[in-house]
Amino acid sequence: MNMKRYWFEFEVTNVRYDLALGCGVTAYNHADALHLLEDLVFKEKAIPIPKKTIEDVDISTLDARHVLLNMGPPNMRGVWYPLGYSW
Repeated sequence: MNMKRYWFEFEVTNVRYDLALGCGVTAYNHADALHLLEDLVFKEKAIPIPKKTIEDVDISTLDARHVLLNMGPPNMRGVWYPLGYSW
């Protein structure tokens, strides 16, 4: 099954500082991406409504000084940005 890269951005006041730039997830579909966010990032708390969601995000368009230097492999299912939320 093909997977897609998702980039989620949240209102900064609604998330922890490590999510201020956004969150990158590779998943089977949008629902799977939200499930991974719930399980791995928000730990069963309510996920804030994203202010922006990009499906099939081109990672080269993300912040080069922070995101690209501090991300995991985006070709595997899971959270690749920020680091620390993988399996």
